[in-house]
Amino acid sequence: MPNTKNYQYQDFFIFTGLLLWVAICNCYNQSANVWLTYVTCILTLVFCLLPVLLFAFFKPVWKETLPNKKYVLYWCCSFLILLPIFTLVATQFQTEPLDLSDKLTTAMAALALELLLILNQYYQKKVQHIKWIKKIGLENAVLITIILIAATISVMAVSSLDNPIYQRNGFRLVGFEFNIKMLFHNFGTFLVFFFQFLIMYLCGYVLFLINSRLLVSKILKEKGLLIYLLSVSATVALLYPLLAQLLISLPINTVFGRSIFEANPFELENAFGAFAIMLFSLPVVLALQWGKQNNIILSLEKEKSQNELDLLKQQLNPHFFFNTLNNLYALSLQKSDKTPESILQLSELMRYTIYKGKEKTVKLAQELDYIRDYIQLQQIRLRKTLHFEFEKQVSNDQVEIAPLLLIVFIENAFKHGIEPADGAASLKLSLFSTESELTFQSENSFDPDEISPDSGIGIDNLRKRLELLYPNQHTLDISTIGNIFKATLKIRFA
Repeated sequence: MPNTKNYQYQDFFIFTGLLLWVAICNCYNQSANVWLTYVTCILTLVFCLLPVLLFAFFKPVWKETLPNKKYVLYWCCSFLILLPIFTLVATQFQTEPLDLSDKLTTAMAALALELLLILNQYYQKKVQHIKWIKKIGLENAVLITIILIAATISVMAVSSLDNPIYQRNGFRLVGFEFNIKMLFHNFGTFLVFFFQFLIMYLCGYVLFLINSRLLVSKILKEKGLLIYLLSVSATVALLYPLLAQLLISLPINTVFGRSIFEANPFELENAFGAFAIMLFSLPVVLALQWGKQNNIILSLEKEKSQNELDLLKQQLNPHFFFNTLNNLYALSLQKSDKTPESILQLSELMRYTIYKGKEKTVKLAQELDYIRDYIQLQQIRLRKTLHFEFEKQVSNDQVEIAPLLLIVFIENAFKHGIEPADGAASLKLSLFSTESELTFQSENSFDPDEISPDSGIGIDNLRKRLELLYPNQHTLDISTIGNIFKATLKIRFA
């Protein structure tokens, strides 16, 4: 699960950037007192955008702690009510060089930017579940872009046919025209233009691929910068005359304006074009290589985390089985009439542990049923008085939670507090759950002279599982007051 803690104020930073750019644009043509003008613009714009800046600053906290309806209400108040009010108030004051239109435009730009951020967030969530988008990759994205550019220019070229504005000295020019009727009547011409423009751009794409898959990934990585530059020079010398001759041979070369490429394929201008593609694509290729390497690292980290989690679950199951076998043994010694029912109930608990415990998440209702059955089974076999309370306030018991988290506290309470007690024991549980947060608290009596209740496999595994499953989304507080052991777990749902 990605760590977003370092980027929680990203929206605030972006809106601050908008504010600063507006101030800069109003200062670049000033000749005197530029810093005074700059600071004045910033202060004025801060007042205009104050509701937006405050909302962006507190957005990470509000999004995690507030119910959805309340969060939407805060958003509407900030952007649809307070932003217009603050902007209108700011327009009542003369602050050079900002005028009325500047302030109104900035407010509208802030609203548009917020909508853009919302759409981007929605898009990012959707893309994560669309496998074919993930498989496209940067190289294929560049190829798709080339095809779209070639198609767009071809449509514009066909739409400009027979228009005297774009006819000069016997040559055609490509105008910014999109005429569907002309495209339909001249579809054959469109295909001719499209394939020729596509060949032109694919020549550059070939150089990009060679740079990406060979020169950077192999030579630059293994041989260093000098050998890379010399290899680029040799590659251009080998390919540019051949590619130039291909492009010169295209009929489209003499149709639009002057010859697009010089008649001599060995012209150095053609070589400069090839060098430009190689050098300007270098940052893109490096970004591509870094992205691949980063994905491999993330994949290995995810695999490592999953292996650690599986190992913790394997350690947890034997711990549970030992407890349940002890329960079964105690019931058989008592020769209780409830033994068959208890064995059946015990099998249900074990079935949940084995099968549901392998799932990534379960519904909160299922986890609560498991806790209920476990406590009922424990109460049957106990020979002592147990003062038990369970307070629940759950707004939606269908929220998803990792399995077998909450039961650890209860197992721990029985193992270290209730079972070793000489007399009466107590166990108090409370659960408060909303759409965005869950709080579970366990309080049980224990003997302070015995082993500490927060030691052992159960609690240690719980801490590790929480770090893997809910990084930066949980708090676990454990304390002892006298003979009362108290554990509080809070989980914020992403």
